[in-house]
This record gives sequence, C-alpha cells and structure tokens, in this order.
Amino acid sequence: MGERVRRGPHLVSGPATALLIASLAIALAGATVLAISLGSVDLPLNAVWRVIAAHVVGGDTDPLNDQVVWQIRTPRVLLAALAGAGLSVAGVAFQALVRNPLADPYILGVSSGASLGAVLVAALGTSALAGLGVTGAAFATALATVLVVYLLAQRAGRLLDTWLVLTGVAIGYLCTAATTFVQLQLNPTELQGMMFWLMGSVAGATWGDLGVPAVVITACMAYLLLRARAMNALMAGEDAAAGLGVAVRSQRVALLVVGSLLTATVVSVVGGIGFIGLMIPHMTRFVVGGDHRRVLPVSLLAGALFLVLVDLAARIADRPDELPVGVFTTGLGVPFFLWLLRRRSARTT
Repeated sequence: MGERVRRGPHLVSGPATALLIASLAIALAGATVLAISLGSVDLPLNAVWRVIAAHVVGGDTDPLNDQVVWQIRTPRVLLAALAGAGLSVAGVAFQALVRNPLADPYILGVSSGASLGAVLVAALGTSALAGLGVTGAAFATALATVLVVYLLAQRAGRLLDTWLVLTGVAIGYLCTAATTFVQLQLNPTELQGMMFWLMGSVAGATWGDLGVPAVVITACMAYLLLRARAMNALMAGEDAAAGLGVAVRSQRVALLVVGSLLTATVVSVVGGIGFIGLMIPHMTRFVVGGDHRRVLPVSLLAGALFLVLVDLAARIADRPDELPVGVFTTGLGVPFFLWLLRRRSARTT
C-alpha cells in the first residue's frame, strides 16, 4: 500500500526513532526501580535488587522487604505501567478512528461507560449484566457508549469533530450520573473504596491483576501495528483511504472495538484515569510525526513511563497518605485539553 503520511515538523525521524524507543525503555526500567524503592517507607536500591534477584534467580532475603517490594510495590508499579500503556494506545486508536487529536477514552465518554459497567457488577453482582464479569461488563458498556457517541456525532454520513466532542462529554456525564446512582445503593464502607477507585488508583494491585491487561494490551498492540498503514490512510480522510484500498467502515469498526477493549480492560482494574489517551499520543505525534508505525510503540512506552511516575507522585506527595492517580492526570490533562482546543480553534479562524 503506497499511502502517504502527512508530514509536519517533528523532532525525531529516521534512525533516531529507534534510539528514542530504546531511551524510553531504559527510562521506564529506571522509573520502575525508583517507584519500587520509594513510598511511605523508602528502601535502598540494593535492598530492592536483593528481593528481585531472590525471586528471579533464587536466594534469601529479608521477609519484611520481600513483602513490601515483591508483594505490594512491584505488582502496583507494573500495573501502573500496563494501564498507562493501554490508555495511550487506546487514545491512538480513537484518534485514528475519528481523525481528531481531541479524541480519547475520557473525552469520548468511553471511560465513564466502562466505569458504569464495572460498578454495576461490583455493586449488584454478575447477574446485573447477564452474568458478565467486571471486565466483560466494562467492555460491553464501553462499546455501547462509544457506539452511541459515534452515531450521534454524524451528519449525512460524515463525522463532525465538534459534535463528537460535545456528544462524548454529554454521554460521559450521563454515564457518570448513572454510576453515582448505583453508588447510592452501597453502604458507606463500600462507597468510600468505590469513590477512590473511580478516581483512578493502582493501590492494592496484586500479581493476579496483571495477566488479563498484559494479554489484552499485547494482542491489541500487535493488531494495531499490523494495521498501522491503514490507520495512516484513515488520517488522510475517508475518500483518500478508500482510494488506497482500505475498507474504511470495517477498519473503523475494528478500531472502535480495539479502543473500547483496551479502555474497558484498564478501567476494570484501575478505575477511571483520564486524559492519558489525549496527552500522550498528541505529544508523541509532535515528537515523531504522524506515522503510526512510530506513534504506536512510542506512545505505549511513554504512557507506561508517565503513569509510573504519576503514581509515584501520588504516593509520596502526602506521605504516609496517598492520593488517587486520577487527581494528578486530570490536573495535567484539563489544561492540556484547553490548550489543544484553543490551538485548533486558532488554526480554523
């Protein structure tokens, strides 16, 4: 397929992209070790390495350090990396779907829809949604939400950017209101934990929480990389994509499903963490350009690194207490969204 990717000024291109990817991977590894070392009780790096080495190659270690490092912090940090990667890749998929850098799981209401499904199961049991578990219910409501937004944002078969954002915000508020109603049925103890989770948190993560997100993110990432050229063509417009042989409707449906699955999987384990899917893909395109063969791997690593560092900040900002991760991502994301909206408005006037 010989599509042309629209090129604009960006900072990294050619062989330097591989160097950037390697640098992000090294930075992610370093941030992971740092995040495991710091918390309500700081641990020296050599103690962290001893615990990790004991589990990887065998050996003895201090039981208390083992509990803190291996059972509490390591799965938490790894889940933060997975969640950041998943939300970033979901943002790339949704932005290719609607050809709009303002699109992300939070803005389009998908995150709110997934939260509604997860809360329904948590509050009412698996019978609430035909026996679906938390992930299945979150996926079903996320897919239904984005489908409604997608249909309502069209006029005469064309997707309108302004209608997309406005419809996504409106449907997101509706899902949030429904989620609040469900929360009112909980007792105070359950409500406090649910509120913290809905704002986004990786606290209490266990090794068992990592398997499903890791498999889903790997599978979705592999599919999107295989369809990167088709995503490039979609960004050029429906007519151009069709002229290049892309089955536009089926490709859009696939992106819809992949983005919803990624969002639902992440929300089902960490709650509603907003704006990562907006900020990271947009900054990635500024650095490496619009080719999804570069955007996807860079967004995945940058999103993972970002959320690991944000979760670290949430844990140490008010020690020994901790704040929900969503407080930090929203605090950064709202100004970024307003800046991006103003920038796009200035371009069209």
